[in-house]
Amino acid sequence: MLSHACGRAFLQEPKIMLLRFLVLIACAGTAPAMAADFMDVLSQPAVMSPLASKGLLQSVTRAGSKLVAVGQRGHIVVSSDEGKTWRQSPVPVRSDLTAVYFVNERKGWAVGHDGVILATGDGGASWRLQLDGVRANQAVVADLARRAEAQPASDAIRSLLAEAKRNVEQGPDKPFLDVWFADETTGFAIGAYNLVFRTEDGGATWASWFDRTDNPKLLNLYSIRPAAGGLFIAGEAGLVLKLDTTAQRFRAIELPYQGTLLGVSGDAANALVFGLRGHAYRSGDGGKTWSKVDAALPATIVAGVSLPNSGFALADASGRVSHSSDGGRSFKMLPVPPTMMLAGIADAGSNRLALAGARGVAFAEIPPR
Repeated sequence: MLSHACGRAFLQEPKIMLLRFLVLIACAGTAPAMAADFMDVLSQPAVMSPLASKGLLQSVTRAGSKLVAVGQRGHIVVSSDEGKTWRQSPVPVRSDLTAVYFVNERKGWAVGHDGVILATGDGGASWRLQLDGVRANQAVVADLARRAEAQPASDAIRSLLAEAKRNVEQGPDKPFLDVWFADETTGFAIGAYNLVFRTEDGGATWASWFDRTDNPKLLNLYSIRPAAGGLFIAGEAGLVLKLDTTAQRFRAIELPYQGTLLGVSGDAANALVFGLRGHAYRSGDGGKTWSKVDAALPATIVAGVSLPNSGFALADASGRVSHSSDGGRSFKMLPVPPTMMLAGIADAGSNRLALAGARGVAFAEIPPR
């Protein structure tokens, strides 16, 4: 399993950058054995383990009254008692999973490495594979080939087609890093190197949007969420995209920051993006202008969540958590002793936050005002 991690180290989700660094160090003495130890994780189901809820979990979310978390080696765990106990779900692949999202108590999706998209219709008890990197790469090539034939003079399309063909040659190594659905049928999955797919039938089919972003450098896309009446993507090198519903294209938005943004969150009036070294920016006008926010966190902010009553909570890689009760204008660090490196955060209800990280899921309380 270590050799698999070594081969994929440079594409690991940046929300756990220190863990990635440790894996890279470990890789130094294992390279000769990599070929002999190779395992196709797309053809192997996740190993059922009593320790699944205690290992690295990268994302957690609510599914009605349940909590669902996903992480390394295809592990998905579900809690029906507010996190007191967890039950592992069978999963048809062994790929590392990076994000999970539910639209209601039963229907949800999880995404991860090797171009994996999984879906559930029973609250996370069972999962089926909807897409993998092999089919994703082929779909991008097929879509761009049709466009190149229809627009033979388009240098942009030909360039993207050449890149897509290289991805086919390299294999299914591009990870999806986030997933979001508007309802039971319409959603997006995004990821490394401008990976964007959209579905309008609940994931029965997925269509490539590889050429529908203002992202000529094919920068990584890390997070997608609705905010301030629009749909935003946060990415590498200060990239912020907003969906133009008329053109059906993600347009670039100017931000006064060029560092990597690992997340985006929002409510009806506010959009919040955040990332390296505690940087966070807020917009109250749909992304037209942005102002820097003191997120009260000293390290890279890896996850955020919108809370009821115009609140936000943010988590950084060191395990610290901050909270805003004024629409993201100001934050205060919560009195939560850092217990582990964090990668995900979710509203657990009753003024509680669920925190996914290196040793499973922990919880934090939001003090009353």
